[in-house]
Amino acid sequence: MAAVEQVVQSEPGTGRVKMRGDNVRVYYGEKQALFDVNLDIYEREVTALIGPSGCGKSTFLRCLNRMNDVVEICRVEGSITMDGQDIYAKDVDPVHLRAQVGMVFQKPNPFPKSIYDNVAYGPRIHGLVSSKSQLDDLVEESLRKASIWEEVKDRLDAPGTGLSGGQQQRLCIARAIAVKPEVILMDEPCSALDPIATAKIEDLIHELRENYTIVIVTHSMQQAARVSQKTAFFHLGNLVEVGDTEKIFTNPEDERTQGYITGRFG
Repeated sequence: MAAVEQVVQSEPGTGRVKMRGDNVRVYYGEKQALFDVNLDIYEREVTALIGPSGCGKSTFLRCLNRMNDVVEICRVEGSITMDGQDIYAKDVDPVHLRAQVGMVFQKPNPFPKSIYDNVAYGPRIHGLVSSKSQLDDLVEESLRKASIWEEVKDRLDAPGTGLSGGQQQRLCIARAIAVKPEVILMDEPCSALDPIATAKIEDLIHELRENYTIVIVTHSMQQAARVSQKTAFFHLGNLVEVGDTEKIFTNPEDERTQGYITGRFG
């Protein structure tokens, strides 16, 4: 078991804390994957989680909407709160939580349904609309927010799986938005996309930040620098350093952060 390390906390955020992890520890069977992670996620900011493969950043991301619940051997300890409420409390419905804390995965995963039904699925099952016209409006609003409406408005009945990779990813973002989340988690959302599609997703992240809190896992230092306001560096299951993105990338306080950012290891 690795020793618990002192996290270097750079300039604290000035905004409101939306989610907070306190001494978060994660185990897969006997193997410990995260060690006492303490991280504040600020409202309407983009927080980037960076670090080498296997460092725990995606494991921590999945803790934020209890996706690890579906892994039988996984155990989460410590505390994670949203708006001060414990998301692991016994009276919290994980299905409802995942509507509040949406997830966009590494590989676009549209449902084998029409473009319209991909977006309409969540609002239907969560009872967010009471009429077809309300549903139509919500589908259009979500597709507009995901910057894909103009590309698909004349073929809403076409299968979502027939779109390009970048369009599929924006459709998945529209699907997440449609259930009115407060937080959007993104697990390497551009890793399977070409540079043009990546640029569109990054532009979209900037727009979404006006209304949503976003946490993104990325292997791209350049992407983290472009899209985030806060950056957290993970290494070997420990949160090494967290702070304002500009400071992390120009003047990190921990030599391991410096080494990773400059490419000396990773």
